Amino acid sequence: MSDTFTFDAKTEASQPKCIVSEYNPKVSYHFNEEAIPYHFGSHHPMKPFRLMLTDNLVLNYGLQDHMDWYKPRPATKEESLEFHNEDYIDFLQKVTPTTLQNFPDAIQKFNIGDDCPIFDGLYRYASICAGASLDASRKIANKQSEIAINWSGGLHHAKKFEASGFCYINDIVLSIMNLLRTHPRVLYVDIDVHHGDGVQEAFYLSDRVMTLSFHKYDGYYFPATGKLDEVGAEEGKHYALNVPLEDGITDEQYTGLYKSVLSQVLNKFQPSAIVLQCGADSLGGDRLGVFNLNIKAHAECVKFTKSFGIPMMVLGGGGYTPRNVSRLWTYETAVCVGGELNPDLPKNIPFYDYFGPDYSLLPKLDGKVENKNTRAYLENTHASLMERLRYLDSAPSVEFQIIPPDLEGKNEDTEKALQDAAEDSMI
Repeated sequence: MSDTFTFDAKTEASQPKCIVSEYNPKVSYHFNEEAIPYHFGSHHPMKPFRLMLTDNLVLNYGLQDHMDWYKPRPATKEESLEFHNEDYIDFLQKVTPTTLQNFPDAIQKFNIGDDCPIFDGLYRYASICAGASLDASRKIANKQSEIAINWSGGLHHAKKFEASGFCYINDIVLSIMNLLRTHPRVLYVDIDVHHGDGVQEAFYLSDRVMTLSFHKYDGYYFPATGKLDEVGAEEGKHYALNVPLEDGITDEQYTGLYKSVLSQVLNKFQPSAIVLQCGADSLGGDRLGVFNLNIKAHAECVKFTKSFGIPMMVLGGGGYTPRNVSRLWTYETAVCVGGELNPDLPKNIPFYDYFGPDYSLLPKLDGKVENKNTRAYLENTHASLMERLRYLDSAPSVEFQIIPPDLEGKNEDTEKALQDAAEDSMI
């Protein structure tokens, strides 16, 4: 805006920051702010603080006015045991930094270490993140939402028996299992810079879940899985599809490949629900990332996926430069509701100075890593993917079972405790 025409501070604050210009699906936002204070350690790259930055931006842009907003409860032990091993969950429940010495076999057995440390409140934190994804999956399953967002979720490395890659409870697997109760086929799409190994492994033998992961792969980069010939096994053979990429891929290369592959996967597999993991470590300049993506390109993948009109969960994941993580997930929240955001960040947000020196929602993030993705490499990769998709002649048929009655996610003990608390407050 020119200097000759300006609003006073009060009027400026009242101006709409998110303009929704078209019809859009019903969107819900699932976030429990109790996940914010947890701390992996001063030198650990995972910072739950990024969730607070995202929440502040979403609220200050007014995006909450265009969504249903939920504060979900943590996942119960019984819900986590739908996928995870009981000994492992028992360990997470009981262990603390001061009692770790009482579990001499745990470090090796449950993969505890620098990547997956034990910190105060670990089980509570992991359960809060998983609970938000389960809540989102219930809203999709019972058709309350067409898009359900949980930025605290997307923890795709956790395995059935162990922690991995900063992830302890695999909220994605739990959510997909929930969706499978009402949806015959679920497509999982992962645009984190790291391979979605935990989700792929969980459904490697299933033809009801197809996993599609775009990631850096060279045989060494964590988790050192996700090569082209990992395609599934038994009933799930050909239902795992991996897109291994080299360092420094650009916006145009990534979005072009994404759109071409996803279109073919949707045509072949015909899912009735999609779970999209939007790891922000695929952005340029990420502390652990090696790609050159800008925020708009990453969000273009969300926009394109949304355009097919298939019910969709949108989850977080990696992302280790918190200010860029919050920018991305705020922008992608706007994409989900069909809104346009002012690229100048609201000046009244907490930690405004943290976003300097540009104070923009859309900073330039590309060009920081040498691009090793040659045209020939990408064309050969694309051709190999199309060849693998030829094996999917038609979507697998599914025999439906009776839909369970508990899709609202109510837990009898929890409901009774809430009711008792409400009655006490009225006395």
